[in-house]
Amino acid sequence: MTRPQLYSCLRYADAGAAIEFLTALGFTERLVVHDDADPKVVHHAQFAWRDNGGIMFGTDRPDGIGPRPGTACVNLVVESDDQVDATLARALAAGARQLDEVHEPPYGGRSVAVADHEGNIWNIDSYPGA
Repeated sequence: MTRPQLYSCLRYADAGAAIEFLTALGFTERLVVHDDADPKVVHHAQFAWRDNGGIMFGTDRPDGIGPRPGTACVNLVVESDDQVDATLARALAAGARQLDEVHEPPYGGRSVAVADHEGNIWNIDSYPGA
């Protein structure tokens, strides 16, 4: 496996709920560093996506450095058109809100957008890019 060289970075008010949501989508936990004094606080987490992708995230920081919770937009490329529907079903079962209908963009593939429990947008897309 090639190591990812680019990560989307997110912050969450409730990183524990984010871990549950991301696991339901199909992400694989690589590292989670909790605060010793308050285990609900996640200082840093890395989750892998498929064979060469991933995200980093943590609990919102009081110093305001980094993205604000609920402001991210991530394109989640799945393996096939059928996986768009399967991933959408898992996202909805995990509490996501569907933002549009599954559609076929003019550039190819299938796509649908959902918002997670904090409002981050996840485009579930079978188009792998050019």
